Amino acid sequence: MDFFGIGGWEILLILIVVLIVVGPGKLPEIARTIGKTMRAIRKASSDITTTVTRELEATQNEPPSHIPKKEIEALAVKSPAPTTQPGGGQPGSPPIESGGAPRAQ
Repeated sequence: MDFFGIGGWEILLILIVVLIVVGPGKLPEIARTIGKTMRAIRKASSDITTTVTRELEATQNEPPSHIPKKEIEALAVKSPAPTTQPGGGQPGSPPIESGGAPRAQ
């Protein structure tokens, strides 16, 4: 038996340590709490899986939306490409001087 990479002997050892630390009186209460938590996690996982599956099926049944070519061209005209100065500088930045490395004085 291999559960989360833990063998049977390791699980038995963990249960014995829990029994010693918690005591036999609180063990049923802790087991009940663990069971409720695991049930809630399984339910949440199932709900998420159901929702994702339902949404995927809904999008597969819808026809694909096509953007007409005229709309694409109109959007391309509205947002012009950014302009740069010759030499690779940004607008408003000082011009780059050519002439090599700075001279030592």
